[in-house]
Amino acid sequence: MLIEFSVTNFLSFKDKNTFSMVASSDKELLNNVMEVGGERLLRTTALYGANASGKTNLFKIIAIVSSIIKGSNYRTPNMAMPISPFKLSEDTSDKPSEFEIKFIYDGIRYVYAFSADNLYVYEESLYYYPNGRPTKIFERKNTNEYSFNASDERILNDIKSKNSANKFFVATATNWNYDKTKPAFDFLTEKLGVIMSYEQVNNYSYNMYSKDKDNKLRDFALGFLKKADFNIDDYKVTEEKMTEDILNRVPDTFRSIIPLNSSLFKVSTVHEIHGHKYEFDINEESLGTQVIFSFIPVLKDVLDNGKVLIYDEFDKSLHPFIVKYLVEIFNNPEVNKNGAQLIFNTHDTNLLNLEILRRDQIWFAEKNPDDGSSAIYPLDDFSVRKLENVEKGYLLGRYGAIPFLTNNFDLWVVIGKEIEKTEYQKEQY
Repeated sequence: MLIEFSVTNFLSFKDKNTFSMVASSDKELLNNVMEVGGERLLRTTALYGANASGKTNLFKIIAIVSSIIKGSNYRTPNMAMPISPFKLSEDTSDKPSEFEIKFIYDGIRYVYAFSADNLYVYEESLYYYPNGRPTKIFERKNTNEYSFNASDERILNDIKSKNSANKFFVATATNWNYDKTKPAFDFLTEKLGVIMSYEQVNNYSYNMYSKDKDNKLRDFALGFLKKADFNIDDYKVTEEKMTEDILNRVPDTFRSIIPLNSSLFKVSTVHEIHGHKYEFDINEESLGTQVIFSFIPVLKDVLDNGKVLIYDEFDKSLHPFIVKYLVEIFNNPEVNKNGAQLIFNTHDTNLLNLEILRRDQIWFAEKNPDDGSSAIYPLDDFSVRKLENVEKGYLLGRYGAIPFLTNNFDLWVVIGKEIEKTEYQKEQY
């Protein structure tokens, strides 16, 4: 489970910003809180903010961190990493970006941190709390200066020679079978999932559907679709391999990037009306139906394995009732039995309801107009009464994180007159 994520000097985040899943002492909606490893953690959080405020950037940063650690063992010397510091300040553009992640894995608390630019990892450390107190697994300074726990110093001294300036030691040590770094590596690369669009998971989901031999996914999917009132009684997913004959029918623009023997999926839904069954290609369904159908295998995997799911534009193409239903699934301890967490950004203000989300589950992102940097903060930072209409307060700008529009209708009048003038001149000519 995720405890906290901090970022400094990366993309639109200039100063250190910390996103926290730690629950406050609030006694409301206690089902939305779980106790793990001595921590009270939130099951869900929602992030609100205007366009270009930094909501998506926060999720993108977590995805990049996970990706560069996962790919570390395949990185050759001098291969650049996609790390981009805050560019709107001379004080930060040439300095490394900094990250810190606190999490719980198998009931044990870990703290992993590093600083890096696109070519070098300057600092890196991993601590864990096996007995409730911090214990060093490794520390790294000045790129290649290491210190280790005394009990494992001989093993790790040998492994450090296999690391390089642009590789993460947590990945290298895990690759060489050092068991104390494996939980951190597994959490950062497997337990932490970021979805930036539903298209991103299509192939994964269709593959899961096609390989569902025991029908556990089918039962889960059909049960979900029925409860959510999608009027889908069955579905079919078949897989075939790309052949030269099929590839020759693909437009030249895409042919070069599609490998032979890649998987192709035919997906259809079945609707039963008055005893008659009608089959539709998935592309004939509404976009909302396509989104949910792709999301269901992800949802089951996250719930079954207690993963952290981070979802950008969670409400895109979905009815507010469906969004609310999905949030309630994660907040329900009888359904979410393995400690899965959902972190999402949204513009759906219907969820700004203290009967659905606690004050510590609502976060905002806002851009500083003076320097263009992003900042995140929780609703808990404000003195919000238990019966307060949070949705109304947000729309009125009470908590910030909304766009401020200029009602300068005179401008449009001027533009309109210029267009009319241009058209008249054309006619005269």
